[in-house]
Amino acid sequence: MENKKQLFQRFEEVFGYTGERFYFSPGRVNLIGEHTDYNGGKVFPCAITMGTYAVVAPREDQKVAAYSENLKDLGVLTFSLVDIQYEKESQWTNYLKGMLLYIQEMTHEFTTGFDVLIYGTIPNGASLSSSASLEILTGVIANDLYGVDLSGETLAQLGMRVENEFLNLNSGIMDQFIVANAKKGYAMLLDTDTLDYEQIPFALPDHQLLIMNSLKQRELVDSEYNTRREQCEEAVQMLQEVVSISNLGELSESEFEAYKYAITDREIARRAKHAVYENQRTKRAARALADGQLEVFGELMNESHLSLHEDYEVTVKETDLLVRLAWEQEGVIGARMTGGGFGGCCIAIVENEQVDPFIKNVRHGYETEIGYAPEFYHAETADGAKKL
Repeated sequence: MENKKQLFQRFEEVFGYTGERFYFSPGRVNLIGEHTDYNGGKVFPCAITMGTYAVVAPREDQKVAAYSENLKDLGVLTFSLVDIQYEKESQWTNYLKGMLLYIQEMTHEFTTGFDVLIYGTIPNGASLSSSASLEILTGVIANDLYGVDLSGETLAQLGMRVENEFLNLNSGIMDQFIVANAKKGYAMLLDTDTLDYEQIPFALPDHQLLIMNSLKQRELVDSEYNTRREQCEEAVQMLQEVVSISNLGELSESEFEAYKYAITDREIARRAKHAVYENQRTKRAARALADGQLEVFGELMNESHLSLHEDYEVTVKETDLLVRLAWEQEGVIGARMTGGGFGGCCIAIVENEQVDPFIKNVRHGYETEIGYAPEFYHAETADGAKKL
């Protein structure tokens, strides 16, 4: 359905006239660097060609009318650009509302609205960042329609603010930042503390990046996420008794080993260990990729998964099984869970000629154990959100 002609046709069927402008905003996969973003550490995501499309036409009044091809039952949802507030009945359009509220606060009041048809190719609950994709898409639409010309960095910060303040969801800035600033053919090493970033070539001529969707709906993710975050903050407070730091991302592995005696709770110590070691792994992984050392990169992916399983405890039976099945297959460079955890997706880097047997074997093993088959997607890198 990402066929442009079909989407313009649907716009006309829904709104009764012809749409004018066309946009795309990617989803993302985090290659390595999980749960480091709120610990002041590094992350290493890339944008992918699965994402969110929009057909848009300006209106004369100050209303926005929005229709999602993925949520047809909700019909057209409308809101005014004047006095925007979060409302439960606004459903998915709260993401649009939050972005448009903060962009107006930062720039000027918008005196005209728009009609928009949205179509997303990111599976629901897959942990590939459909919400950030929608937020940055809204920012790019506003840039174009109202000529506000906000940078990718600014849009990313507004997107995070929408999650944190408008929707009261705890999240870091990684998703919005990569969606806004990605380059096709590259992954981004982002320092979440300073927002400095480096684009590192991510070309795999002899391999494919495969996404494996466990189809296990992510549960507990908000409550457990908040718990992990609090545990990391507690670890910092305990460490501050013996070393001057403001977040776990400041510590090397050897420094952590030297000072960890100050963390008196064993579970909290394991959480902190993951945050410190994962941050260092992420830096090494980015360098390995830049130097063409794909095998080293794969080993670091594997270590990351084990740490998420054993120390951070955010894997579930389904995601852990997918990764362990992946490790058993021919031609696999590395595999790990990706995203916040408690369900969602895993990724694997697999040699081109082994992709078909890999999918067949992993699907069979998973279905035998879990009772239903996972889904597989070929991930290709994409540019950040833009007008097409």
